[in-house]
Amino acid sequence: MRWGLLAAGSIAHALASAITQSEGGQLVAVAARDGGRAAEFAARHTIPRSYEGYGALYDDPEVDAVYISSTHPFHAEHALACIAVGKHVLVEKPLTLTVKDTEAVLAAARTRGVLAMEAMWTRCQPIILDIADRVRRGEIGSVRSFAAAFTVPFGYDEAHRLFDLANGGGALLDLGIYPITLAHLLLGPPTHLHVLGSTVPTGADDLVALQWMSADGAVAQVVCDSQSHGASRTVIRGTGGWIEVHGPVHHPESFTVHTDTDADSGRHDSAVENVQGDRRGYLHEVEEFHRCLREGLLESPLVPHADTVEIMTVLESARRELGVRYPQEDAPLHT
Repeated sequence: MRWGLLAAGSIAHALASAITQSEGGQLVAVAARDGGRAAEFAARHTIPRSYEGYGALYDDPEVDAVYISSTHPFHAEHALACIAVGKHVLVEKPLTLTVKDTEAVLAAARTRGVLAMEAMWTRCQPIILDIADRVRRGEIGSVRSFAAAFTVPFGYDEAHRLFDLANGGGALLDLGIYPITLAHLLLGPPTHLHVLGSTVPTGADDLVALQWMSADGAVAQVVCDSQSHGASRTVIRGTGGWIEVHGPVHHPESFTVHTDTDADSGRHDSAVENVQGDRRGYLHEVEEFHRCLREGLLESPLVPHADTVEIMTVLESARRELGVRYPQEDAPLHT
């Protein structure tokens, strides 16, 4: 699989390394707005071609798939351009800024017959897949609640991309998308949504708390914050036990399963299982992308299009509740 990289930021370096480590992945081109930066990137990763601007990457006949890591507002434009010329796309999260653009990109990919996948690496990690499988099997009974937080203290700087609305800033899209994705994976989408939060002077959200009820009657509680410190503690509670996930919610290190072994007696003795997982960063999502292509799939079962749209709907609904509107989007609808 011959890869091209669209944009040459820090996350592109991580993906380039993962492609190099993968079976069958080959880096053949990189493009950036700054030609010098693209050339430096190419030299570092031994990529044969570098381009200033993106047009030459679209036209490169030796590029089969493109990893898009430009900033959020440009994802839709760049993905649609790649899809139009028949290239498969792995698009950094969030897939686009809005539900409307997300649906447009995925519909275009299906029509053109190419694979489109949001680069939500968390959903491809074996630890997360193991947790989801245990929940589905009822290992902790019926899930009653999920709680997760993702906080990273960036400190307010209006020039930083995270606080720049014109560049897709906001804690929700950069941090909140991870615990929201995990809650959605384990509980399903919300039947209704409650939102609390705050914004900074630029208008971007910096602290957001979400609470929702699933169709099965479970409650999800999610917090993201770009200003505070704190451990990322994730807990899934069920009628027959609970699971605690250790490490950051977007890249867990391990988890512990507590199961109720004697519920009928009323004693509630617990059996404890500590589980480590295969943890190879972005390589898991690259391998999943390659697997889908080998099997002729136009979407990944691990990151299905419907879930990408539903999660974007949660993000957009929460932003509207907080009054956060990107200049690239139409006037918001009623929440």
